[in-house]
Order: sequence, then structure tokens, then C-alpha cells
Amino acid sequence: MDRERMEAGLDSFQKDLSEFQIQISQSQQRQFIDYFKVLSEWNSFMNLTAISEFEDVLKKHFVDSISLVKAVPNLAGQAFSLIDVGTGAGFPGIPLKICFPDLEVTLLDSLNKRTQFLNEVIRSLDLKNIAVVHGRAEDFARKGQLRESFDLAVSRAVANLSVLSEYCIPFVKKGGYFIAYKSEHIVEETEQAGKALQVLGGVCDRKVEFDLPNSDIRRTLIMIRKERDTPARFPRKAGTPSKEPII
Repeated sequence: MDRERMEAGLDSFQKDLSEFQIQISQSQQRQFIDYFKVLSEWNSFMNLTAISEFEDVLKKHFVDSISLVKAVPNLAGQAFSLIDVGTGAGFPGIPLKICFPDLEVTLLDSLNKRTQFLNEVIRSLDLKNIAVVHGRAEDFARKGQLRESFDLAVSRAVANLSVLSEYCIPFVKKGGYFIAYKSEHIVEETEQAGKALQVLGGVCDRKVEFDLPNSDIRRTLIMIRKERDTPARFPRKAGTPSKEPII
């Protein structure tokens, strides 16, 4: 990629972040560039993302990940504990960590090759207070693992909200939030998840709808507040939440 194209992409990236009232340092900008380079290298031999052009990665992965500030505006300077469930190539957890270094981030993914990639990104970017966990949410949300350990659980995974809630709410402390990244209006899906939220100890606090900056890409962040401890039987064994969602 030529320097002129990179600079143009970074200018647009900075403008997008300014829409969120965020200004990043040159060091953080360098980390985002290095993240893209490692992502591109690994994407050449394993399927991490179908979005591969620099400008698209900046907008559709990095800016989209950081859009969490629309729902949680006080991320800067806070040592919130955050788990990214089904993180894949590290979205949204790694962009959030770069942008808000005080976050304590855990990246959870079930595929070993992806966790190897994530560890390489962390090493290359010299990120601190960020951990990679190889495993399934159904196992690590159990008592004695990572259950009810986090202020925030986030996920961009493509799954029904009822299913995602069973994967994610057990990780959240009482008073914390599970925040699901969704791509469009999902009134029906939210209504269908009502029973699951009630059973799992959560309540839909609000939905934050917006367009990604300088685009017509529609996004919704669903904020689910943890009001009660999740019953010990949840999450159910591996595969069950997706096959038999709580509805």
C-alpha cells in the first residue's frame, strides 16, 4: 500500500474518531497500522475477515468496534474489565484496547488458530493487560472460571440475541452490562429475547442506534444490564444454546 493512500485512510479514520470525541496519539495510530499489517499477513493463509482493504478495515472493523463509546461514553481513563466473546480477529476487543489503554480486556475464542493470531497481535503491538482465552463461552462462563467477573461483555458475533445473551450475560457482574453489536433495526429480535433476558438475570436498558461516521452504515448497540445473578444451570452445555434458544 502506497504512503499517499495510507495517509488518506488515516485522515478519514481520525475524522471518524473525532465524531466520537476521540483523539488518538501517533503511537496509537501506529498500533492500528501494525494491527492492519498483521491482520493482512495472517489473512493471506487463514480466513480471518472478508473485509481486507485498508480503508474498509478502518471503517467497518476499527471504527465500528470503537463505536461502543456511543453506549458507554466514559470508557476513557476507566479500568473497566471487559470480555469480548467470540472475538474472531479481535473485534471489538483489540481496537477498544488500543483506543482506551486502561481497559482490562479478555479475548475469548474457540478456534486455536485465531487465538494464535490474537497473541501475535498483542505481542507485535506490545499491548498490556489483555489476555487471550482459547475455549467456548459455555465452558468458561461456569463457576470457577470467568463467571460474573466482568464489568462489560461485548460481542459482534453473528447470532440471535437470545443465544448471545446466554453466552455473554453469565460473564457479567451484577450491575454490569452485556452490549451486543447489531447491524440494523432489530425490534423483533429484541422482543423475542425477552424471556432469555429475564431468565438470565438481565434487562434491556436501551438501544443506541446510529450511522457509522461519514457513512450510511447503520448500527445498533443493545445495552443489557445485569440485575440478578445468572442461575447456575446457565449457560447450558456446548451447542445447546444455539440449537434450543431460550424463547
